[in-house]
Amino acid sequence: MGEILGVFAALLSSALGGTSIGATRYLVATLDPLAIGAFRFSLGFLFLLPIAIGKRGGWPPRRDWPGITGLGLLFFALFPVLFNASLIFTTAARGALALSMLPLLTLLVGALLRVEQLTKRKTAGVLIAMLGVGIALLAGLAGAPPGAWRGDLIMVAAAFCMALYSIWSKPFIRRCGPIPFTTMAMAVGATALLTISWTRGSFQPVATLGTAQWLAVVYLGLFGAALTFFLWAFALERTAPTRVAISVTVNPITAALVGAVLLGEPLGSNLAIGIAAVFTGIWMATTGNNRSTEAIVSGAADEPRPGSGS
Repeated sequence: MGEILGVFAALLSSALGGTSIGATRYLVATLDPLAIGAFRFSLGFLFLLPIAIGKRGGWPPRRDWPGITGLGLLFFALFPVLFNASLIFTTAARGALALSMLPLLTLLVGALLRVEQLTKRKTAGVLIAMLGVGIALLAGLAGAPPGAWRGDLIMVAAAFCMALYSIWSKPFIRRCGPIPFTTMAMAVGATALLTISWTRGSFQPVATLGTAQWLAVVYLGLFGAALTFFLWAFALERTAPTRVAISVTVNPITAALVGAVLLGEPLGSNLAIGIAAVFTGIWMATTGNNRSTEAIVSGAADEPRPGSGS
């Protein structure tokens, strides 16, 4: 049951992430991408903070603070900077396809670090899901701007940061729980983004924002940050990193659907084929006798959780 809950939480997290891309596209014409990230994670932290304070067991132990700080900078500061920078050089479709390399990178890094087993079924599922993303985004992949490969490589670097976060954060989440961990890591990233945005003058257009833009900002903070990344940590607590990471292939699908509904972006028949391939790949990678015995997890699972009474 824990594995199933983890997979569903990861799918919901990635689906919300896709809707967040639609909200970001709506805001990016008015607000600097760095400022969007600063608002998103700052509000996400403020939404999670009361829950984390009221949670039994309290904050992570002090010995974990340096590691959580590093992971917060990696995922909630460096990742969004790389993500936004990549879209300067490449298209949204190509960027989404590059980001869908996350499950493959997570699978390879996890195998190299001996965190989980590299099985044929799981590898096939990851590759099929990535193929599904490519098919779904086929129409947007044709017209690449000059030098788009630079943006593609930057997005792959962003996916690599996310893969490392997914693998390295697991023992911390096991020890303190997903809410305290996510709250603390998000606070670190939000502080870094706020500092950079303030230094660059990224908040100057804020005075021109209307009601609709502020609603989009609040949506990004509540659903695109607090709920999305709590669910991601919740999933990592319960299942293998690759099983969580493969859910990111749902992200561009939901982004395309939101773009069609809210922004009038066209949808092709290839989207239905892509969706079928994505969910086939996810089913293959998350079912069957995948013995994802994790060295880190097995060691962390033996440690008492805060408030467990052990």
